[in-house]
Amino acid sequence: MQSFRTELENPLVEKDIIDLEKKIRLFKEGKIDEEKFRSLRLARGVYGQRQQGVQMIRIKLPYGKMTFDQWRRICDVCDEYSTGNLHFTTRQDIQIHYVSLDSTPELWSELERDNVTLREACGNTVRNVTASVTAGVDKGEAFDVTPYAHAFFQYFLRNPICQEMGRKIKVSFSNTDEDTSLAFMHDMGFIPRIKDGERGFKVVVGGGLGAQPRMADVAYEFLHEDEIIPFAESVLRVFDRHGERNSRSKARMKFLLDKIGLDEFMSLLEAERASLKNQKVKINTLTDAPELAYKIAETTDESEEYKTWLDTNVIVQKQEDLRGVYVRVPLGNISTTRSREILGELEGFIGNDIRVTINQGLFLRNVPAQNLAYIYQVLKKYGFAGSGANSVFNITACPGTDTCNLAISDSTSVTKVLEETLEQNFPQLVKNKEINIKISGCMNSCGQHGMANIGFHGSSIRTKDKRVMPALQVLLGGGALGSGEGRAAEKVIKVPSKRGPQVLISVLGDYEQFKNEGESFNDYYDRQGKIYFYDLLKPLAELDNLQETDFVDWGRDEQFKTEIGVGECASVIVDLVGVLFLESEEKIDNAKEAIAEERYADGIYHIYAAQVNAAKALLLDKDVKTNTQMRVIAEFDENYKEEFGGLIAEQILGINKNEPSKEFALDYLSKAESFIHKAIKFREESKSLQTA
Repeated sequence: MQSFRTELENPLVEKDIIDLEKKIRLFKEGKIDEEKFRSLRLARGVYGQRQQGVQMIRIKLPYGKMTFDQWRRICDVCDEYSTGNLHFTTRQDIQIHYVSLDSTPELWSELERDNVTLREACGNTVRNVTASVTAGVDKGEAFDVTPYAHAFFQYFLRNPICQEMGRKIKVSFSNTDEDTSLAFMHDMGFIPRIKDGERGFKVVVGGGLGAQPRMADVAYEFLHEDEIIPFAESVLRVFDRHGERNSRSKARMKFLLDKIGLDEFMSLLEAERASLKNQKVKINTLTDAPELAYKIAETTDESEEYKTWLDTNVIVQKQEDLRGVYVRVPLGNISTTRSREILGELEGFIGNDIRVTINQGLFLRNVPAQNLAYIYQVLKKYGFAGSGANSVFNITACPGTDTCNLAISDSTSVTKVLEETLEQNFPQLVKNKEINIKISGCMNSCGQHGMANIGFHGSSIRTKDKRVMPALQVLLGGGALGSGEGRAAEKVIKVPSKRGPQVLISVLGDYEQFKNEGESFNDYYDRQGKIYFYDLLKPLAELDNLQETDFVDWGRDEQFKTEIGVGECASVIVDLVGVLFLESEEKIDNAKEAIAEERYADGIYHIYAAQVNAAKALLLDKDVKTNTQMRVIAEFDENYKEEFGGLIAEQILGINKNEPSKEFALDYLSKAESFIHKAIKFREESKSLQTA
């Protein structure tokens, strides 16, 4: 039944998949709490959909890269376990939908045949590491950031310091000061620098979008290349210990920076230095020469459409006679059938390195200049030769109410309408790469509306007669400023969703008519001011002349209702304290395994987490509320001073005061086992007294 277990060469991956299968079974038997199971499956890329009983699977593609074989493998898996549609995301992942929970272990096993993982694609982990798709081929870059992004991905994958944090961590590597990977909106962002002949990075921390956008702070103007991974490890350790864990809306790193300030944050990082696995990490920057296309096409094209496509979708690489090609993928959706057809006709004519872009398209690399007309004809044949791949014409949108639990209103059907509106009313903007439009189905900004020049997010409006209609919150003036700096878009006004196209016509029409020569959209927005645009759009927000169609969302037939989907639910009561103790014992087993393999830093962190879990378990028994791991540690000594001597905090936090040596690991393990055994015994005796 589970024959896939013995077919994988990587024992770590095999163990992961077997563990997922086991935990699914225990969850269905009611032996694992729903919240704990959710955390586990999310860290394996399994995400609940709006529709009950099925899952969205997020496939993790570091910096968006996939080979022809990997793309085919993903197509095969999608056909067997999903619906035959691939969705490219703004984090350079691929998502597939409507997957049975029971089939996820085998699905994962199939992907791993071509070294494609689900691990830590979701959940409170380090998410997919994004990077500029032109890294390695861009004429303007200081150096190729691809090896650094890859090393970052490898170092933190399955790393015990970042498996159960309070919230997710997002990381990006931009290859130039243009900041095409949007460092400013990430928990950690890296931009290449060369100083005194040495490679390094400008480093920013604490950025994020969502309902309360925050632009990242500058941690270092220059950090040597050997120090970026130790720096990141310190960041994750501090966030794990000090980050919020109760209020999900306050659990991102940006709120920790707001709470304690950058100076205190940097001091906490320094305090972690002694405990780091490595003080420096040398990254292998030697990369293979690009696999050049070996077929040359004899195709020509003199059409105006082709010339426009060349102008807007093609770049000249730094490698002689090679080009990079951006491919517009409407809404980020492409079928497996179309994928295979395109693959079949492009393979051999382009390099074996395809990147998913942050605006949900593709970037084909190492294309011989002679093959461009052929590439265009192939893409045109299958409907993917749209011009303006990085222009205002190419709107970014999350899946919205199609599949997402949290979405309030549609973001996909309206995007199609808005793109048509642009093409019909503003054809001259097809080459405008300065204005970007982004749409999310809710305020959480998965479509990145919070940093768009023109952004929309799904909402609702209640009329005087208590009827509810779908709405769009309009935001203006956001965007990247370059060099790791950015600006958040401002909320201007909320309008009925069906008036979204009129909003676009009004805003862009006003800009085109009244801008000064050479004036950017954001400069125009700043000059006119928020109130100006509020007054401009206010007539579209009036509710005196509503139509019945205003109460039906884009792409729907039924009356709109504000409902947020629900995920899976466990129908049994679970002993949360018992689950925490069980996890403590599992982490101790993991620690012993790591120490035996001389992975002392990993083992020490497992021991630390095991003790925190045990302390939290007993605090739950007293109904003591804690919101960070540091509060757990402090409250335990306060509440169990008589029973445990008031020294547990000092014992647990020994992790910060010692180098990760074998001697400390074994001593730390011995003390932790003693504490956990005593805690479990104490709890059992307390329960016996309560039931006596």
